[in-house]
Amino acid sequence: MLTEKQEAILDYVREVQADRGMPPSTRDIQKQFGYESQNAVMNHLRALAKKGAITQIDGRTWGLKATAVQGQLFTIPVYGTIPAGNPVSAEQTADESLPIDPRLFGVEHARRRQLWALRVSGDSMIEAHILDGDLAILERREPREGDIIAALIDENTTTLKRLRYAAGQPVLHPENPRYPDILPQSGLECQGVLVGVIRRSPR
Repeated sequence: MLTEKQEAILDYVREVQADRGMPPSTRDIQKQFGYESQNAVMNHLRALAKKGAITQIDGRTWGLKATAVQGQLFTIPVYGTIPAGNPVSAEQTADESLPIDPRLFGVEHARRRQLWALRVSGDSMIEAHILDGDLAILERREPREGDIIAALIDENTTTLKRLRYAAGQPVLHPENPRYPDILPQSGLECQGVLVGVIRRSPR
């Protein structure tokens, strides 16, 4: 089990190695985290090595490489299923985890902890190429008009729809002409903005 600081240092090692093709020096880490001396850095590095998260490249210098997780994979929670159809009442509890590379979805390293996922049920978003059985990758942030969002409607029902506005009021628009627009009556909360889709079901 890594401490919060050890996890932050390990994340920095991964990020620098991915960008430069080589891990950061101890001086890089010292500067990044504001340590007064390299001794504090070395203590964290030795602790990470003892836990198997990093290793020395040679016996003379700390050339570090991440071994706990390959590349930039980051595990996100999957909070059950969201209807891409008519809204339904739903409790969100994580029942699965998913390793992804956030960069594939245009999400910067610093924002990766805002990502989560839902399984899609229904066909109301098929013209946006979101199919029944897909995994919707979402980011917790404020939505903009035109974004596809996981919406909590009137505090008790959820759905995946495109956010639009009419006369200053939010409208949830399906991407399938068989379904009508949804006008929230007492409230609309954006739980996440769609940043990508993973297709799981065979088509």
